[in-house]
Amino acid sequence: MICASPKMSGFIPQQEDAYTPQQAMQLIARSGEKKCVMRLDKFIYNSIIAGPLLGFGCAAALIAGDAPWYSDNAPGVIHTLAGAVFPIGLILIALTGAELWTSTVFYTSVAFFERRASLFNVLKTWFLAFFANLGGILFFMYIICIYGGVFMAESAQEHCRTYAIGKAQSPGWHQIFLSAIGANWLVCLAVYQGILAREVVSKIIAIWWPIFIFVMLGMDHVIANMFLVPVGMYYGAPFGVGYYIWKSMIPAALGNIVGGCGFVGLSYWYMWMTSDEAVPAEFDKTWVEKDQNHPSKEKSRFPHSSSPESSDGHNEFNASQV
Repeated sequence: MICASPKMSGFIPQQEDAYTPQQAMQLIARSGEKKCVMRLDKFIYNSIIAGPLLGFGCAAALIAGDAPWYSDNAPGVIHTLAGAVFPIGLILIALTGAELWTSTVFYTSVAFFERRASLFNVLKTWFLAFFANLGGILFFMYIICIYGGVFMAESAQEHCRTYAIGKAQSPGWHQIFLSAIGANWLVCLAVYQGILAREVVSKIIAIWWPIFIFVMLGMDHVIANMFLVPVGMYYGAPFGVGYYIWKSMIPAALGNIVGGCGFVGLSYWYMWMTSDEAVPAEFDKTWVEKDQNHPSKEKSRFPHSSSPESSDGHNEFNASQV
């Protein structure tokens, strides 16, 4: 049985269990626009909350890797186990509507390409989400995990050190940058697939697989690394904050931007929103007329304030947001 909320049921026929690619990109563009004009306190709070939610997945992945024999003799098993449990963080974020920086980059870039958001608003949103995610995930790491005793075992602490060294010290700057492109390519594909799905089980499956692959391959996600590297530093990894920022955080952030904006955002915007197929014919007439009469289409190239229905930061697509 397909269940749909009253706000969602008008878009496509009830018997459909997924949106079309064109419809999904329309939803992403509108959601990206509304992220740019969301009430500031709500956006910051939503972004802070995303940090601990992702932190649950990071902590689970580190605990799953606390198996010294397998680390030495069968590292593929450790990578597979970490990949299997880490997606819980992204799934929690997706289902609760929290603001993760790497997916916000994707949403807002599509809104910008569609001329629904100004460059200033996009960059402001990126800045706020990045540092709010950082604050939330560091709080979770220190208070809940370290002082809460999650990594009390010496073997777990050693694994945290080794993992941090492998993330920030062993690879070159260019390797982290290129790895981060692949990471957010997969993360944003997970977001896109989650939007395509219309019910919870399908969303979970659609999100889980790409995240599993990026973790198993050891790719760099800048927000996840805000947990994985500092926790290793706390337990004795031989480098400091400045080294971590220059060697890991900056290349990972830049690579994530390229992966999210370019390889997914720009690519799918070009494929589905720059041709005759961009008009989602399955959407009902009321929705299409409302979209065509949007202030950003009539008054200005860029919206400077939210519309009445989005003034509280919420929107009719909340069930599909990641």
